[in-house]
Amino acid sequence: GGENFQAVRKSLRKFASTDASTLLTGDTGTGKSFLSGSIHFNSPRRDHPFVKINCANIPETLLEAEFFGAKKGAYTGSVADREGFFQAACGGTLFLDEIGDLPLSMQAKLLRVIQERQVRQLGAAQETAIDVRIVSATHKDLAAEVQAGRFRQDLFYRLNVIEIVVPPLRERREDLPALCQALLARIAADSGAPVVSLSARQMAEIAAAPLDGNVRELENLLHRAVA
Repeated sequence: GGENFQAVRKSLRKFASTDASTLLTGDTGTGKSFLSGSIHFNSPRRDHPFVKINCANIPETLLEAEFFGAKKGAYTGSVADREGFFQAACGGTLFLDEIGDLPLSMQAKLLRVIQERQVRQLGAAQETAIDVRIVSATHKDLAAEVQAGRFRQDLFYRLNVIEIVVPPLRERREDLPALCQALLARIAADSGAPVVSLSARQMAEIAAAPLDGNVRELENLLHRAVA
């Protein structure tokens, strides 16, 4: 790929080798979820679980049980012990996507778990130790959310030890050849078809596209080109 792509890969390996909480910021569709996996699988935790969670998709009433687990009978409908995200990711990495959508009440509970490295299941009498690296992502400006009172400042500092800003695709068009090659290989693997190459005309059309949808839009364009 381009020099920018190679520089990002080199930096990513350096960040991945640490165990510090990492915050990925950038527009929707820039590939933050993919980068979270790259961080985990290039880290010393690579042989342990990688658990991906979209905070925006969990009903507020279920957040605590989903994150921390619950003992049988802890709430109505709880018919068996259930493992939470922190227990599932123990020893590995917990990726919290759309962290900016987490309600303030849950932010306080998440902060406590991160600070104390202990979690208590709903209905449990004792806390248990957890060993998890936190990688989070958001398309929101969390600093502005803190100023507006919608995100806890103390949690922001806990999550933002290392920040990786993922620029929109329109600002890194030199990465397009490498990205197209990787995405075409994935499309071929998913469909069972051989890997195809783009013609010069197709590549020029893609390079001239607005790409406001970032990598997600690029993948759609490549699916059409393959078809």
